[in-house]
Amino acid sequence: MRLLERICLLALIGGSVIVQADPMDLKPFRATYTIEFKGITAGTSTLELKREGTDSYSYTSTNVPRGMFRILLPDSIEQGTTFRIVDGHVVPQNYRGTDEKERPVDLVFDWTRMRVTGVAKGQNVDLELHVGSQDPMSLQIASVRNLAEGKLQDTVSLVDTDKLKEYELRREGTAQIETGLGKLDTVIYTSKRAGGDRVTRTWVAPALGYLPVKAERTRGTKTDFTLKIVSVDR
Repeated sequence: MRLLERICLLALIGGSVIVQADPMDLKPFRATYTIEFKGITAGTSTLELKREGTDSYSYTSTNVPRGMFRILLPDSIEQGTTFRIVDGHVVPQNYRGTDEKERPVDLVFDWTRMRVTGVAKGQNVDLELHVGSQDPMSLQIASVRNLAEGKLQDTVSLVDTDKLKEYELRREGTAQIETGLGKLDTVIYTSKRAGGDRVTRTWVAPALGYLPVKAERTRGTKTDFTLKIVSVDR
């Protein structure tokens, strides 16, 4: 996966959408973050949630590099999902994005057959779904809804291009931090691939509907990158 896309995806896995105390109440929004890579501002990330129907939504991430990162990366990287809320659960329908070689990823979730099919890495994909499986974008919403209910899942099955991968999530604690929106009380949680050594830590603000206001990825004692919120429109 290309650098900026990997930064934003891993930073926000496990939760990154505005919800109210009642996790059924998803409201459209647009939030912008700065991306710092090893202390250097690498670009911006914009997350946008739109309502498409009574119980259906689209959720997209657009990442724009800046400075020297424009030499290494395309001008814009976008990925998105469409999903439904069924009996209070997030059910992905379609995921689109690109892989590390800029090849298109287009996956369709068939919950009747419990299969996900489509194209990724230049090959046809046909995988068996698990109950509660998510794509990289719908996982963010599902995790925050669960966090708001006080029942963040321990393990989640993620459809990552042509493979199913397990991610581990954990509520870590609380902290008050300074943000681009002012000083906020936050809940901290972590996510990592099962067996992996890279940990993504995310700070979300309950007062803002569990909006993520900061995220960072670490490996051991080193921080690879940090995302910080700049603005949000609802």
